[in-house]
Amino acid sequence: MKLYFYKTKRLKMMRKTLVALFLCISFFAIAQNDSLKLLENELIQLAEKEKAVLNELERIKLEMLRTQMKKYGWPVYSSCSQIIEHSSMTLCKDKEHKQSRWVYHAIPPDVEFGKETRTNDFRIDPKVKEGTSKKEDYWHSGYDRGHMAPSADFRWSKKALSESFYYSNMSPQKPELNREIWAELEDMIRDYAVNNNRNVYVVTGPLLKKELSNIGENKVSVPEYYYKVIADLDGDTLRGIGFIMPNQKCRYPVLYYAVSIDSVEKITNINFFSTLSAENEKVVESVFSLTPWQSVKEKGNALPIKPDLLPKGKYNTIQAKYHIGKTTCVCGTVVATKYSEKSGYTFINLDQKFPNQLFSVGISKTARKNFSYLPENHLQGKTICISGKIEDNKGTPEIKVNNEKSILIIENENFNE
Repeated sequence: MKLYFYKTKRLKMMRKTLVALFLCISFFAIAQNDSLKLLENELIQLAEKEKAVLNELERIKLEMLRTQMKKYGWPVYSSCSQIIEHSSMTLCKDKEHKQSRWVYHAIPPDVEFGKETRTNDFRIDPKVKEGTSKKEDYWHSGYDRGHMAPSADFRWSKKALSESFYYSNMSPQKPELNREIWAELEDMIRDYAVNNNRNVYVVTGPLLKKELSNIGENKVSVPEYYYKVIADLDGDTLRGIGFIMPNQKCRYPVLYYAVSIDSVEKITNINFFSTLSAENEKVVESVFSLTPWQSVKEKGNALPIKPDLLPKGKYNTIQAKYHIGKTTCVCGTVVATKYSEKSGYTFINLDQKFPNQLFSVGISKTARKNFSYLPENHLQGKTICISGKIEDNKGTPEIKVNNEKSILIIENENFNE
């Protein structure tokens, strides 16, 4: 009986202990849960605060860029049917052609760190009063909805990126232009902004005229040419450059299509950066240099010689690929050379370096003995014309020469101007 009583008492004590332990655990769990909720709420508040700060930062940056754009003046054109201002770009609407004559925007250097991705939310600009295109106009047309102000220039701003998909910012571009050299031009401008840590101001548009072909039920005009003018205006060193490209596949490198901003003004009748002083306007718009605009990978490359500067029967490095199998003469600038001690072979690239070479010259170990100079040293940087049969070397036109008589060195330094 005593043993039973002892065991019963012990069980009761154990139950009390377990109950107490359970209550402690429950209180602890409740306390922990409350702490978790507090932390979770704190994180939510921090996230909301971060979002608010980022939105305010974006608003201030957009306002600062708009202020700078206004400082240098909207492009001046007498026949805009409507001037439309968005947070990131300003447009001159042409209701007759159902697109903008010019689109003006700025690219900040921190575009490099932008994380916003394309929305592809193509839609009608709510600010356009009349004369717009829409998605049905582009269906089965064979043309891309080409951005005048590229969406990638606004990847630092969700709002600006979204606005870039308005149809007021679109023009019918051939895919061969829009997806190739036009995209390369856009990349080049962003690279300049990032590499030089400068705001860059860009005006883009189509060359519009009467009797253009059109697409869609809204009869959206299809331009034959497009232009861009780019200016670096915020620092002590001012510079500008323009580009005019046909609405088709372009065979030459981007910088081949470079022109002065003045020449674009003459063609378009638009006065770009209209508030610049006469002195600064001359510096930015009358002259241009290609070198500052070259990307890092393009440094050291040269432009193909303009065909009209070449004597009859001679071709530049772009034209060479259309004469595969023929014996002729190709001219260009030596931008890279290499001598292989192992094989004794000499490689020479004209106008563009490896791996984007346009044309190559090959000199075998045996042929090298027929030279009075070391070709890899003597020819570097010179403009030359090579005579021989053009062969296809894995997609690159090439002439293999047997002696130095096949190579004519052009002494005229203005040959490529």
